[in-house]
Amino acid sequence: MPQPQTMNTANPQPPMANPVANEFLTFRLGHEEYGIEILKVQEIRGYDAITQIANSPEFIKGVVNLRGIIVPIVDMRIKFDLGQAQYDQFTVVIILNVAGRVMGMVVDGVSDVLTLEDEQIRPTPGLGSIIDTEYIMGLGTVDERMLILIDIEKLMSSSDIGLIESNFN
Repeated sequence: MPQPQTMNTANPQPPMANPVANEFLTFRLGHEEYGIEILKVQEIRGYDAITQIANSPEFIKGVVNLRGIIVPIVDMRIKFDLGQAQYDQFTVVIILNVAGRVMGMVVDGVSDVLTLEDEQIRPTPGLGSIIDTEYIMGLGTVDERMLILIDIEKLMSSSDIGLIESNFN
């Protein structure tokens, strides 16, 4: 007669977490490192010719035709007021899929993909009204590195960048 199976209650298995929930693509803007959720990234391309659009804000570099889709391109260095960007062989465009919309952001370079544990993510420090931290998910720490984790969906749908949606869709 088969023995009834017993459940091991001394060492229950935790529920499966989403393994990519805390994976971030890291990139550089000036001397700082930033991270965005890897699930929002569609592809990474070299900086190429961009068609400028008249009367657009300075941080909107223009648009590119990506396999038949017109994609607005935002220069993050200008958006974050980090000075004029020097475009070189390391400059890349990260193509994002945010809320069903394809858009690109110009960054100084891509570093790597990191998985951060919850204890490696610190809350955004309270900086009052001096600095707008609405788009910052938190600060990630990896060894001696500090990453500014950006909520790219909040940033790209904000009132100032939200112009992209009304201008190009």
